[in-house]
Amino acid sequence: MNGADVLCDVLLANDVKVCFANPGTSEMHFVAALDRKPEMRCVLGLFEGVVTGAADGYARMTDHPAATLLHTGPGLANGLANMHNARRARSPMINIVGDHASYHLPLDAPLTSDIEGLAAPMSSFVRRIEGAADVQPATEAAFRASLTPPGVTTLILPADAAWGDATPVSPGKVVLSPLSIDRDAVRAVAAAIRAAPGRVGMIVREKAARADALEIAGQISTACDVRLFSEVLIARMQRGRGRVAPTRIPYPVDAATAMLRDIDVLVLVGGKEPVAFFAYPGKPGRLVRDDCQVLTLAAHGQDLYAALDALRDELGIMPSQRTVFASAFPDEPTPSGRLTEEAIALSVARKLPADAIVCDEAVTSARRFFALSAFAAPHDYMMGTGGSIGGGIPLATGAAIACPGRKVINLEADGSGMYTVQGLWTQARENLDVVTIVFSNRTYAILHGEMRNVGVNAIGENARRMLDLDNPALDWVALAKGMGVEAARADTCERFDALLDAALSRPGPFLIEAVI
Repeated sequence: MNGADVLCDVLLANDVKVCFANPGTSEMHFVAALDRKPEMRCVLGLFEGVVTGAADGYARMTDHPAATLLHTGPGLANGLANMHNARRARSPMINIVGDHASYHLPLDAPLTSDIEGLAAPMSSFVRRIEGAADVQPATEAAFRASLTPPGVTTLILPADAAWGDATPVSPGKVVLSPLSIDRDAVRAVAAAIRAAPGRVGMIVREKAARADALEIAGQISTACDVRLFSEVLIARMQRGRGRVAPTRIPYPVDAATAMLRDIDVLVLVGGKEPVAFFAYPGKPGRLVRDDCQVLTLAAHGQDLYAALDALRDELGIMPSQRTVFASAFPDEPTPSGRLTEEAIALSVARKLPADAIVCDEAVTSARRFFALSAFAAPHDYMMGTGGSIGGGIPLATGAAIACPGRKVINLEADGSGMYTVQGLWTQARENLDVVTIVFSNRTYAILHGEMRNVGVNAIGENARRMLDLDNPALDWVALAKGMGVEAARADTCERFDALLDAALSRPGPFLIEAVI
């Protein structure tokens, strides 16, 4: 038995049974160890951003970490953008980054780098394994850190620690501390709600955005006239008919400040105070008024459901309190003719299968879908949470592996999709049940909006060439087919509806290029 075997055994003992991988030479002993462990599902990504993004999607749907396997510092660096999204989503993840043998590092070989320095900004825990004997305690520490509180952890595995002889072990499950709540915070929030009826807002995220917790939040909202909000970028929320539907705070600063203008008390459940994504001349960074009282009911790492339950009790609300749910779908005519963003959002919301998972990285193009999703069949909804684009296809890949038997719908912008298009190959190889809908507007539409936000209303040729994707136009059907995913193009509402019906009626990956 060597150190790599021990690492595998510790992971498996703690139900880490999926490894998203893009290995290199330094990781070959770990690859060999994985080969001896058929219980571990190994999923190859052709780019490390696919690997880390898929681990993020997997973690969001299971509340449990997967492992990633990355090749030295440059391999880790390729995965950092989606590690950033995972960190912002507070997703549990265990990155295993191979490195040179410890005695080889002083030679400064070409792939030598500061792995700790690269990992630290995107990880809540970083540890270099000091030898084969250190593998078990280091791996157990990384697993514990990935869940208390949930976050991204990184283990650095030198080659000699992987191949070094290790004493056979029978690792057990790591014991995690139970979650807690702050009773003083519960009482303070209840008092603030009573003191400002009709002028209280509550932002829910993490497990406070699951159906059971949302039901309690909805009871509080109905009984005490508290307005329910979600953040702009949503890690995971359970949506659809029969579920409480918070209002998403808008991305544009003016719209967000207008929505929150009348809020005197803002209660945070698992999140932070909302702020503008960027600084703009003459606009505020904070979205609430400066005199708004911001209170934390429960923070990341606390028991969010129990905190909401305790708040309901403190407010004297009975668990039988009725809650207003989204019900009938808006009475809108079925679109026809030329395909538009709104037509796609309406069609997907109407046809969404029950228990589907929606991964939304359509950026500007699918903005209406979120509002419509309140009336769709019950489903899970998630987005890239760190603002780093290229998360959509990997998120959908990881979610499909986490939840076999559930249809995954990936709403994908064409510019964002090109960052991690390699994820389609993984979907084909694993035969994942993912329908990718590419909003093919052939531009970075959000950046056109950002130009206007900074006061530039007319752009010239240099700016246009940096913001548009039309010369040459991307051929998403050819790209998908080249990676083994069946694909077709739609430019009318009728054609899109027919393709969506076909894709939803059968398992396996399918891509629709929606030309808008």
